Amino acid sequence: MNLTDLKTTDTDSAHWYALYTKSRAEKKVLDQFIQMGIKAYLPLKRELRQWSDRKKWVESPVINSYIFIKIPLNDYKRVFDVRGVVAYVSYKGKAVIIPEREMEAMRRTVDNKLSFSVETGEIKKGQTVTVTSGPLKGVSGTVTDIRGQKKLYLSISQIGYTLVVNLDNDTVTEKSANE
Repeated sequence: MNLTDLKTTDTDSAHWYALYTKSRAEKKVLDQFIQMGIKAYLPLKRELRQWSDRKKWVESPVINSYIFIKIPLNDYKRVFDVRGVVAYVSYKGKAVIIPEREMEAMRRTVDNKLSFSVETGEIKKGQTVTVTSGPLKGVSGTVTDIRGQKKLYLSISQIGYTLVVNLDNDTVTEKSANE
């Protein structure tokens, strides 16, 4: 796992942000954040790459040119001291805060090496659902698409990406309006 500890004592005011990085600089940026004591997360996937003379397993970013950091507002400009950081992911000129629950859903989806499934039942596009059993228990999200009975698309709205979760043994229920 690529989570590091935040050295600041003001963790209550810290929020998750997404940063754009230069192409192929994500791991170097992560290393610099670790050295600075900034909590950072770089979701990685392991894949088999083919070269002309060999095959090799490599870890590559799940979302190219993105890294996630958790910092308090007073460290906002400090991230630009890191070589390879281009900009915050922003909306109308303001860095977008990513909710803790969406970061946790992404972390659990990426870090979990198991295969999952869903009982689709009455689940429809646009509903907010919560996984009620299995390794993703407690993860909530908006269903943006359903394909067959084994894929669930959970939106991470603040950065415009969707996690596609292959489910096998999890149960998903619609989240009620008062939750």
